[in-house]
Amino acid sequence: MDLAEADPKGLVRESYNIEGITLGECRSIFLDWALSLISEQDVPVALNRLIAEYSARHPGHPMNEVLQQGLAPAVAPIRRGGHLGRT
Repeated sequence: MDLAEADPKGLVRESYNIEGITLGECRSIFLDWALSLISEQDVPVALNRLIAEYSARHPGHPMNEVLQQGLAPAVAPIRRGGHLGRT
């Protein structure tokens, strides 16, 4: 996958150019990036491409952490039943 496919709007690329960007801002950009992908796109492949492109050149950048967290499997929500689930 080429970089233009992995980051179609250049959101992740631009996040690395923002001085003093915070972890929360990186998470917000990540959400925008995820929503901009086409539905057939393989997200882990795109994330690995972005990590390979940017992480080594920008050590310590908060977007590195966000991209790594994006590779982690989603945690299933825990529903509590009975009266505890309604309070």
